[in-house]
Amino acid sequence: MTGGAPASRAPVGPLARLARTAGDGAAVAWRNLIGLRRVPRLLIFSTIQPLVFVLMFRYVFGGVVEPALHGVSYSDFLIPGIFVQTAVFGAMNTAIGLATDMQTGLMERFRSLPMARSAVLVGRTMADLVRNVFVVALMAAVGFAIGFRIHAGVPAFLCGILLVLAFGFAMSWIFAVVGMAVGDPETAQAAAFPVLAPLVFASAAFIPVDTMPGWLQAFARHQPVSCTAEAVRALVLGGPTATDVWQALAWDAGIVAVFAPLGVWLYRRAV
Repeated sequence: MTGGAPASRAPVGPLARLARTAGDGAAVAWRNLIGLRRVPRLLIFSTIQPLVFVLMFRYVFGGVVEPALHGVSYSDFLIPGIFVQTAVFGAMNTAIGLATDMQTGLMERFRSLPMARSAVLVGRTMADLVRNVFVVALMAAVGFAIGFRIHAGVPAFLCGILLVLAFGFAMSWIFAVVGMAVGDPETAQAAAFPVLAPLVFASAAFIPVDTMPGWLQAFARHQPVSCTAEAVRALVLGGPTATDVWQALAWDAGIVAVFAPLGVWLYRRAV
């Protein structure tokens, strides 16, 4: 018998590896979306939370915050922040879903299959991206119902939505690392909150940064939630957008560049 690697282990080029990873990731994403369809309660409750935030902030805090907006409607200020908050909170499902798969032994079954190692994480983050499309669309409808309006044209608004979805995808990789690190869905949910709370509530999502204490403003102004919320707000309300959008995209690229390899490394160690 002559030497040589088996056909299944023959080296392939980078494009072939990329195509294989994309195909495997799409299969895992479809599996996760089927699970979401079979448990519609998860999608329902995923939409209730941001809906509560919209109504609470608009009608409880709107009267206090609006005078600080210098003529901008609080609905117009709030809804871009709600889009971003929805994407961040939705990314927590990535941590819970991966931790559940680890606890039930599904990761070991994936490991035994001839599939790309990163496909499990790619599939989970892509499925959560699809879910975010639905939830953000619903939040837009609710926003229009409470007075939110587009001031810079529909194309700019759609660019803002794409920016929100890109940010949600990037945040999913952070929570993928959290889920892989803890390996338990209850712990993953508890561990996600210390990440969520400072990013969402100490940001420009709901109130102007200028109203915060001076020592907090530096963090609030330059963290990823604020950068994305301000970029989406600029696209919706009009005005200079280039700096805000590039900062938001830089955060997205940096987060994925750091946490995607880390998540894959944790996956290889865990299984």
